[in-house]
Amino acid sequence: MNDEECIYSIALPLIPGIGHIGAKRLVDAMGSATKVFKAPQDLAEQLPGINPGIAKTLDCPDILARAEHELEFIKKNRINCLTLQDEAYPSRLRECEDAPLALFFKGNADLNRLHIICMVGTRRATDYGKQFCADFLHDLKSLCPDVLVISGLAYGIDIHAHRAALGNQLSTVGVLAHGLDRIYPSAHRKTAVDMLNEGGLLTEFSSGTTPDRYNFVSRNRIVAGMSDATIVVESADKGGSLITADLANGYHRDCFAVPGRVSDNTSKGCNELIRDNKAALIQSADDFVKAMGWVDQTLKQAEEVQGELFPNLTEEEQKIVKILSAQGDLHINTLVVKADIPVNRTSALLFQLEMKGIVKALVGGVYHLLR
Repeated sequence: MNDEECIYSIALPLIPGIGHIGAKRLVDAMGSATKVFKAPQDLAEQLPGINPGIAKTLDCPDILARAEHELEFIKKNRINCLTLQDEAYPSRLRECEDAPLALFFKGNADLNRLHIICMVGTRRATDYGKQFCADFLHDLKSLCPDVLVISGLAYGIDIHAHRAALGNQLSTVGVLAHGLDRIYPSAHRKTAVDMLNEGGLLTEFSSGTTPDRYNFVSRNRIVAGMSDATIVVESADKGGSLITADLANGYHRDCFAVPGRVSDNTSKGCNELIRDNKAALIQSADDFVKAMGWVDQTLKQAEEVQGELFPNLTEEEQKIVKILSAQGDLHINTLVVKADIPVNRTSALLFQLEMKGIVKALVGGVYHLLR
């Protein structure tokens, strides 16, 4: 954790008129939050057309003092501050234009696991929804034992997803709509404590932030953005889980919904997602793993085959081809994680492979191996 970058990353989105997206653009252009504050004279060169008044707003001693106070809280409570520059920052989330500059994390989960899902749904979960969470994660454990399960620690489907994950020895992370100085709802404190040893708690909000209603909408973008797929288990025709599904679609991530009886209010939202082609129907963990292409194959087999088929590829190109051969069609964000190659470089490699007739770009940033 770089203390200076942490302070500036906390402070920048708090400056009036900048916000999440503006802060992310500034950091992407300058390379770090520290450079944004220390070299404001370079902003116009890096971002032509930027409001010249932005540089003046960066002179904000009160906001920097708040950020420094938060850093003290972080260190005192052994919390990790993950900035965009940190390797441990969720790489899938980093690619979203409204990704937080800083995340506060307490736990032991790898936020860049090869397979990450989020399970969300109504706060008024029925026995049907609860049983689906239990059965799905029990079966997923054997099919994909390294999966990380994300949810929001809320009543209903969220807490049942967390508890089912813990019950099957799967890592699970709760994304909070408040600071790490509290647990909301307090009834879930024991589960939250258990998650620290098998997952963790994550938030973009500093200490002292209360769980206000609009914070939950902001929280949902993190849940969707750091996951490969969003699974809506139960939802009425309105609710936070539908917002999460919309966000997942906006990020070009996979979205699934569990169908229910047309007469059940708690299934209306799921049925409508499926009807409107905003989510794929899911009935089991086996369905899900096949749909995601998370087949248990080894890259060694792919290396032997692809080594013969494509002898003239570079080492990085071979790496991309091997992954696509083993896993099937994949979104570029997933390829970035699996290949451990920066997104800009991965994009260039995929273009080169397209030109060579080896891969084909499908709709939504998905790539298909042609031969």
